[in-house]
Amino acid sequence: MPRTGRTHVPPAGRTPSGAPSASGLNRLRAAVLGANDGIVSIAATVVGVAGAESTPRTIGLAGGAALVAGALSMAAGEYVSVSSQRDAERVAASEGRPFAGATDETAFTNPWQAALSSLVAFTVGGLLPLLVVLAPWPVAARVPVTFGAVVVALVLLGWASSRFTHASTARSVLRNVVGGSVAMGVTYGIGAAVGVAL
Repeated sequence: MPRTGRTHVPPAGRTPSGAPSASGLNRLRAAVLGANDGIVSIAATVVGVAGAESTPRTIGLAGGAALVAGALSMAAGEYVSVSSQRDAERVAASEGRPFAGATDETAFTNPWQAALSSLVAFTVGGLLPLLVVLAPWPVAARVPVTFGAVVVALVLLGWASSRFTHASTARSVLRNVVGGSVAMGVTYGIGAAVGVAL
């Protein structure tokens, strides 16, 4: 017998049909983008510095500064972007026009949630290469180990992203790995060239 008299309340971030809501998808998008950007940005920074200077203190200072600056920049950019979208949604709703599928106030994206998701995700993602490169590895192993750890993280992130978005897993993983590898390779090459010149 079906139960009656009870209203089903969908989980936060989901619609009654069980599909992710606009706000849920927005937080997911911000988190995935933030984590990916944190991993690649900080990995490229520390690998580039390591190519020129092997002192852990120098690498740590550069990586830490990049981590703080990048996290705050991501959060600020996400807040401005989502706030602009939310303003446009409200104007469209007040004029009775649909906007990107949003038809009521509950579909509006939340800029503070998106900014916080980006801040936390970038920080968590960026900590991985920073902690790996600062671990007590032999000097010759520092960059290869960091490179390998970052590639594994990008594979996992690409796989997780494809699970949520139902996109091609191979495409998501390949895009992440190629982008991160190119960034690290270029910055390491520049760092090594600068180190030799100095």
